Order: sequence, then structure tokens, then C-alpha cells
Amino acid sequence: MIAAVDSYLAVRRAAGFTLSNTEYLLRGFAAFTADQEQAHIQTATAIAWASLAKSTAQRHTRYQTVCRFAQYLHVEDSRHELPPENHFGYRKTRRVPRIYSHAEIADLVLAATRLSSRDALQPHTYAALISLLAATGLRVSEALHLLVSDITSDGLLVRKTKFQKTRLVPLHDTAVTGLGRYLMLRQEKRRGGDHVFVTDEGQPLAYWKVHSVFRTLLKSAGLKPSRGRWPRIHDLRHTFAVRALESSPTGRQRIGQHMLALATYMGHVNINATYWYLETTPELLRDIAVVAESFAQRGRE
Repeated sequence: MIAAVDSYLAVRRAAGFTLSNTEYLLRGFAAFTADQEQAHIQTATAIAWASLAKSTAQRHTRYQTVCRFAQYLHVEDSRHELPPENHFGYRKTRRVPRIYSHAEIADLVLAATRLSSRDALQPHTYAALISLLAATGLRVSEALHLLVSDITSDGLLVRKTKFQKTRLVPLHDTAVTGLGRYLMLRQEKRRGGDHVFVTDEGQPLAYWKVHSVFRTLLKSAGLKPSRGRWPRIHDLRHTFAVRALESSPTGRQRIGQHMLALATYMGHVNINATYWYLETTPELLRDIAVVAESFAQRGRE
């Protein structure tokens, strides 16, 4: 089974997938089947192995990983069973995002400028990072992977995306100015390196560190948890998407025309991820209700 896992991973990675978690899970499954002295995937075994996880979500992830693996193997060897989809009945629910107001974003940027730093670069780094996330809707990981060479006259060339796709993100003039100001300051302080956002020592910002500092900024800006959960830095991305839909120049009643453009800009691979934003604010839901009522009225005429 290990050889089959290696083959499967090689094929999918050739298509651009990273699959670090998938590799971890499938190697665990292969070891489990070896203990069972099984050379082919059996539905009962897949269920038994997936059931070892603690939560329904984890069991679902394990099970679906084996299902995709089984489909790959079954093509060449029908002795591999095809486990039925969604055995555990799991349905992913999205966490309700925090949609930041313009004032809250300004407060976060201001809080960043007040961070303590040995040579005063860190405050500018976090202020620039938060400003860029708010202005572009980039994923945090995408912003942290940006290289200076990725800043072009046409916008940001985003290479390290969630789905391994490269896209060009245009920048507003104010974003260009702000980013340029930060880079000039960084150069003055002789903090080089290829990455745009760096530490006081010139090293790329670490993902975990950014989240830790952001929690500090939330407290400094006076933003508090809602329903026991703190706002997230990723919610800046959600805020950008929602505000983009709310301010569509041709009117929100024709918002469907903008969905594909927004999905491309945000780097979504599934349009459903973009349509989800229509549910996040009362204003957008009100527009949907008005259009639905108008449609229903025409149907009764």
C-alpha cells in the first residue's frame, strides 16, 4: 500500500498540489491496512481507520482522503473498493466572519504604529501589512510570501496561493504609495531580503507570529471577542470581499455580474466560496430579499 501512496502523491503533486496533510494521513492509513494484512482498500477498513479520529470533522477528513485515494487505485485495480461518499454525514459550517468597519481598520493600523520595537521597523511593518490586507483582500499567507520582485507596475504578482495558482492583484494608488513608503523605510534601516514584510532582523515574518501580534493589536484597538471568539486577521479578507460587493458601481441589484470578477480577484477556485459573502451582511441580504420578492411578484401577475 505504501508504494501506491507514493504513486498517488507523485501524480497529484505533478498537477501542483502540496498534499502535506494528505501524505501524513495516507501513510497512517497504509500502516493501518498493513496491520490488518490487507493489500486492497476495503470500505469497512476505511471506516474503522477514520473512526479513530476524535471529532466528526477529523473523521470526515480522514475518510474523504481515503475515498479519493481509492478512486485513483480503483481505475487500475477493481479489487480496491470505493467507499460511499460522506459516511459520517459531516457538513462543514463556516464561522460567521467579523466585518470590520473603516474606523476599526484605522484603529488597528494605529495600534500597529504604537508597537514597541528596537529600531522602529516592526510598527511600520505591521501597519503596512494590515493596510495591504484590508486594501486587497489577500490571504495572510499570500502577503507573507510576497517578494519585492512581485511588486510590478500592474499590481502584485501573487505566486504562493492556497491552490498553487498565480494571479495578478491590481493595487489602488493609495496602496501603491503606502507600500512604497514602507519599502523605502525598510531600505533606510538596511533591512534587506527578498520578502516584502520582514522582522527587525530582516527575516520573513512568521505566520504564527503575525497572528500573535494581531491579538495584541486587537486588544490595543479596543476590539473584543464576540460569542467567545476573537476577531481574526483573516476577517480583513472577508471584509474586503463584502465591501466590494456592497459598493458595486452598477448597483447591488445586479451583483451577480460581479461575482466572477471577484472570485478571480480573490483567487477562489469555486464560485460557491464567493457567493457565500452575499450572506454576511444585512445590506446584502436585504438586496437578495428585494430581488426575490420582485421575482415572486412577477410570477403571480
